[in-house]
Amino acid sequence: MDKIGIIGLGNIAQKAYLPVMAGLQDEFEWHLTTRDLAKGEKLQHRFGFSHLHQTLDQLIAQKPLAVFIHTPTATHAAIIEQLLEAGINVYVDKPVSDDLDDVKRLYQLASSKGLMLTCGFNRRFAPFNQELAQIPNKKSITVEKTRESVDQTPKDAIFDLAIHSVDTALFLLGDQMILNAESRILTKGNYLDQFYLTIDTKNTRATVITNMHSGINLEQATVQGSNQREVVTDLSKAEIFHSGSVEQKSRPDWENTLISRGFEPLINKFLRAVVDDGKNPVSPESSILSHEMCLK
Repeated sequence: MDKIGIIGLGNIAQKAYLPVMAGLQDEFEWHLTTRDLAKGEKLQHRFGFSHLHQTLDQLIAQKPLAVFIHTPTATHAAIIEQLLEAGINVYVDKPVSDDLDDVKRLYQLASSKGLMLTCGFNRRFAPFNQELAQIPNKKSITVEKTRESVDQTPKDAIFDLAIHSVDTALFLLGDQMILNAESRILTKGNYLDQFYLTIDTKNTRATVITNMHSGINLEQATVQGSNQREVVTDLSKAEIFHSGSVEQKSRPDWENTLISRGFEPLINKFLRAVVDDGKNPVSPESSILSHEMCLK
């Protein structure tokens, strides 16, 4: 049975990844890794995993086929490099790094080793966002993410929050050639207040809006086509506007939220890729572009 590692067992790992991985124990041998032994043992017991380690070296010694990285952003580059040098495929939470040179260098390293480096842009795989991508003749795209009131430095906020919206906008643009991209950053003291990014192609304008002090928590993507407008709210609700009518849809009651939010489809696609077809579900070129656009 193929071994798969997980390093970093914080909030995102516990909510979005371990529940999916626990259901795949008949296919893969999972190896948890955290310096916090008490936390590791607690999660090991909760989800029924058999293997627990406290260091990256201990995990590498198990020779896993791939490792999921859920550690803080500042640690990503060093961990990714060590895993790739050990011949191990990597899945990492966004961002790969907040340093574009590191992002490009690590993707080049993965390519030179014949390994996969996949960035966890789960929004691409959310079913309603997949529907948005199919709308023909897109005229405009707006992807907005707001927070009630969160204080983060501009760099931290852009690579923690805005990058998801940037990547979603680029995913919805598809393979259109970008003619121009411009960003604007508004601060409140040392913290980000608002971040705007405008991307123009020949036929479409995409706008990304991030508001850190809006009074509400909201995630919304809107696509306007030639004769159709669709709005997806919080990845779980959709409104489709036609001339004189509005159709409202929501994800099925039985559907796990990790499917609606794209985590489960992406996890499964990555695992299938490292086992079977080698096709990266988040192409290096598209991931690098998303990181690059955050620095425009």
